[in-house]
Amino acid sequence: MSAPTLASLGAGFVNEAFGSQAVFRAVLQALSHPGRCVAVEHDAQTPAVGHAASAAVLLALLDSDCTLWLSPRLAASDAGAWLRFHTGCTLVSDSAKARFVWVAQGDAVPALHSLAQGSDTYPDQSGTCVVDVSQAVVTTVGATGAWRLAGPGIQGAAALQVGGLPNDFAAQWAANHAVFPCGVDVLLGTHAHIVGLPRTTRITAGREDALHTEKA
Repeated sequence: MSAPTLASLGAGFVNEAFGSQAVFRAVLQALSHPGRCVAVEHDAQTPAVGHAASAAVLLALLDSDCTLWLSPRLAASDAGAWLRFHTGCTLVSDSAKARFVWVAQGDAVPALHSLAQGSDTYPDQSGTCVVDVSQAVVTTVGATGAWRLAGPGIQGAAALQVGGLPNDFAAQWAANHAVFPCGVDVLLGTHAHIVGLPRTTRITAGREDALHTEKA
């Protein structure tokens, strides 16, 4: 990167240790309670392209041992330079070889089965996919168009409405869940919140009922 490029990049966390820890706790909360919208509070100057919550999450999670794949809109922006400068991560052109994948809202989400799956011996070597979505709405189980979520970290069942994912995402997720302990974990990002979908979570379609919603 040239000096002008470096000078134009936004700052990371004001206090790197405290900032990373705070965002990391938000990620742990999201993955421990699938379907819950968790606020991501940070003071980083995130790139213009990509949701700020997703950028802050990757800023906290990435390091020099991590590989990152960016969707086309992000790859054409300064998001990669920003993350590479602040974390030392390596950008890769093949999503299957990435430990982390970041997809901008409106870009195609790579097929989940095409991403790093890990193995029975090393399931932790699978990919984590961060997807920017147009909305994530916590709602009532059985609500029209809502997913029903069940599994570890969910008492009974939870319900979530998501905008901006492929129409076949639920089917892809069923196949992803079926290969546990392999498979990928997904974090859905809005501008200020994240929602965790660990591979242990089961997703089914909700009933066609009237609903009450709480928007993230």
